[in-house]
Amino acid sequence: MIGSPSWWRRRSLEVRITLLTATVTLGFLLGLAAVAGDNLQPLLIGSVDDELSAQLETAKADVAAGRAPSGSAVTVRVLDTGGGPVDGLPPANLGPSDVRALKAGEPVTTGGEHSWRWAGTVVTAPDGQQRLVVAGAGLVGFGTAVHSGGLWLFVVASVGAVGAGIATWLLVRFALRPVARMRGSVRVLPPGARLPLPDSHDELRALAEEFNALLARQEEGAERLRRFTGDAAHELRSPVASIRVQAEVAVANPDPDLSQETLADILEEAERLSALLDGLLALARSDAGEVPPAEPVELVSEVRAAVARMPAGAPEIRVSGTVGTAWALATHAEVELVLSNLLRNACRYARGQIVVSVLAARSTVRVVVDDDGPGIAPEHRERVFDRFYRVSDSRARSSGGTGLGLAMVAEAVRRRGGRVRVGESPDGGARFQVVWQAARPGA
Repeated sequence: MIGSPSWWRRRSLEVRITLLTATVTLGFLLGLAAVAGDNLQPLLIGSVDDELSAQLETAKADVAAGRAPSGSAVTVRVLDTGGGPVDGLPPANLGPSDVRALKAGEPVTTGGEHSWRWAGTVVTAPDGQQRLVVAGAGLVGFGTAVHSGGLWLFVVASVGAVGAGIATWLLVRFALRPVARMRGSVRVLPPGARLPLPDSHDELRALAEEFNALLARQEEGAERLRRFTGDAAHELRSPVASIRVQAEVAVANPDPDLSQETLADILEEAERLSALLDGLLALARSDAGEVPPAEPVELVSEVRAAVARMPAGAPEIRVSGTVGTAWALATHAEVELVLSNLLRNACRYARGQIVVSVLAARSTVRVVVDDDGPGIAPEHRERVFDRFYRVSDSRARSSGGTGLGLAMVAEAVRRRGGRVRVGESPDGGARFQVVWQAARPGA
């Protein structure tokens, strides 16, 4: 259906612009034609009145001088003030009301199908008598002229709208030709290539720049996905292969003591595999945009609870700088994930002490975790939050990690509008800083 929105949306940009322009032009020209048609009759009547007035001035001078009015293209009559003829001609077709209007200087129209237009004025003859001098012209074909003129105005308006539509269509096609060329370039664009930028600094150049930026982001995302998939497969292969080997040993050796030891190793690898899968699922949900609603979370109590959850044998953890309460805009699960991963990471590498600080400001809340371990070299600080990235130095010794803990920390903080940084601790180790947006309790 032509009037339906779906039909309109299916049309091309050229068609929509052309139809809109033609419709607006047609409406505007038809409005002008209607106004001109309404004013056509008064315009023609005014032209007749001007001609009659000019002839009337000449006749008025003749009568005032005692001469008979000279011949002209219009009819000139000399009447008395009652409307009777004094020029020796038959009576004029003027009624009493017409005579009164003419004596007052107002033009009148008489007759039906064959109407006449009259204009008059009162003149004093040389003998002192008052004479009514009138000039008249027939309006034969006047109605037809008005009707035909209005009709032609509407025809011209329609033709003008069609012409405007055709011109608009041609101009739009010409203006969109670079877009068509760009579309063709996109269709045959090889992987890794970019659209050539037009020389002109206009909207098309801006569109090409944005499209190239989109291609760069897509390729970066695809590369990250390929790298993530490969790393995930590699990380999953290790515990699965270890579990399989240990199980084969247990099956091949019936010794109960060895079987028990093997089962313990299998359990450890299974726990590592479970932690790896949990991390992958958490990152997958985050990538899919599954973000629960944020709420105020009290960080001081969360930090103390996270410290209490650390296993026996962990380095000493001291909570510092926690005066009063500090509220962050997040969820309890996210805060627990961030604190647990940061503390476990610090416990892996700390030599003897870990310091956790909670610092509240007006608009942000910071959690700072310092350890006295080997620290992280500056060239690795930007990448430690990448998935499966491991630093190839003393800090990356075998520790049973999955390489996803810091990546999950960065993702959980980022999706709440916060940020996480790593630097050097005053104790010589690593310092991790997490910044959340501050929240009001009960908000």
